[in-house]
Amino acid sequence: MISVTVKLYASLAAYLPAEARSTNAHPIQVAVDASVAQTLAPYSLPPELTKLVLVNGHYIPPEERASHRLKEGDVIAVWPPIAGG
Repeated sequence: MISVTVKLYASLAAYLPAEARSTNAHPIQVAVDASVAQTLAPYSLPPELTKLVLVNGHYIPPEERASHRLKEGDVIAVWPPIAGG
């Protein structure tokens, strides 16, 4: 097992356990060969709301999320689509 942190921002924070919502960060343990997609699966995030996924600040495109393997200490940050004007 390795330690990683999942950070869900804006409306996605509601998918975190209650105790993690104030910081938007949820430290967890995952399998050594876990992918980004496997790690996010338990949060049941709607795919249309996971537009921006970063690992340690680097964008992971949707087609790479099932194959991108995590390492000890990685931080996954997920943002929903942002509207602006």
